[in-house]
Amino acid sequence: MRPLLSLLSYQLYKEDTKSILPASIAVEIFHNFTLMHDDIMDNAPLRRGQQTVHEKWNSPVAILSGDVMLVKAYQQLIANCPKEKLTEILEKFNQCAIEVCEGQQIDMNFEEQEEVHEADYIEMIRLKTAVLLGFSLEFGGILAMDNEADQALLYQMGVNAGIGFQLMDDLLDVYADQEKFGKQVGGDIIANKKTYLLIKAKELASGENSVKLHDWLRAQDFDNEEKVKAVKSIYDELKIKELTESKMNQYFEKAFQNLEDLDAPSERKIIIKDFFNYLINREQ
Repeated sequence: MRPLLSLLSYQLYKEDTKSILPASIAVEIFHNFTLMHDDIMDNAPLRRGQQTVHEKWNSPVAILSGDVMLVKAYQQLIANCPKEKLTEILEKFNQCAIEVCEGQQIDMNFEEQEEVHEADYIEMIRLKTAVLLGFSLEFGGILAMDNEADQALLYQMGVNAGIGFQLMDDLLDVYADQEKFGKQVGGDIIANKKTYLLIKAKELASGENSVKLHDWLRAQDFDNEEKVKAVKSIYDELKIKELTESKMNQYFEKAFQNLEDLDAPSERKIIIKDFFNYLINREQ
């Protein structure tokens, strides 16, 4: 998705999208570096329906493979970006990479925190997930033109969409079809991961629901399927799915407004709008 976003933003202003394909691949290489390391930290067994690298081999192999992918991302940028724009691109890429790592660390910190508030969670996913989508769109814009206002709008569009997509991932982790999802459904519930859904459930639960939820969060020995079913039932009673969808759609609407505000031909915006709508309706 991320290199495609670079191509889509580039095509708003120029037609030779194939010319930036080698440069845009750097974004995907970087993204997969982060996934490989994230899977180790999260003890994730599956990624895209396949065993994660640390599960199939071991953690040292996954760490070193990820490290090399980060280096490869820089090689791809240096070899394929225009020299006159390379410094700007590397500065923005570096800032994005720092923020992604900060977001992952904050996510890990949340595991040790008893309480996480909604605003803290939104900021964490902005860093961990959304800024890379922002950079991906901004990257295509930088390669295509010199309009800084539009470049900023492209970045903000990616950030808003990225927050929306992460909220969607949180939702899919609980409500998706396992065969379509490609990852373990209910994994966040099993791990007591402080997603938007859990944060809102803790905030809204009262009486028996509050007692049940906190009992499951404290449980050390449990059946995974039983826990997922019980916590999901609490979410259903509190209408957490609907609340998450509402918050998610707020960010998607902001992204569509950013797209509308761009100084680019309307007919070229349609393909980005269609792509976002496709992602919004995905099941995996």
